[in-house]
Amino acid sequence: MEMDIKGILEHLPHRYPMLLVDRVLECVPGESITAIKNVSFNEPFFTGHFPHHPVMPGVLILEAMAQAAAITSFTAAGKKPDEKTVYYFVGIDAARFKRPVVPGDQLRMELKVERVSRGIVKYKGKALVDGQVAAEAELMCTVRTIDS
Repeated sequence: MEMDIKGILEHLPHRYPMLLVDRVLECVPGESITAIKNVSFNEPFFTGHFPHHPVMPGVLILEAMAQAAAITSFTAAGKKPDEKTVYYFVGIDAARFKRPVVPGDQLRMELKVERVSRGIVKYKGKALVDGQVAAEAELMCTVRTIDS
């Protein structure tokens, strides 16, 4: 299934400036997702990272990948996030950064579900720019209900 920004906003609790997924090209709930982040010079982090040579922080590339993963988790569970739901990182393994991501790039995130155990989902994924791997990692995430 494909998803535009309206569908993404229904399936993620994140909002500007932390929403880092612009489009879903393909989502097989509970199995895999391919999503896009269009990297613009207007991103708030470029003001300080770095003014003379803007580079998307690696942690935000991993965050974008985790947000894409969250979409497949929520769709697999048949749920949509609400004010009592949070989506947490539980772990990041084997993270590697292969090339900088700069304004004007389109970050293509490809993630596959590796394992589901006790409410924790492990994904293996990569982020590409123009077919070149910019980052890769194994991400572990979970959905939790919070008490208000």
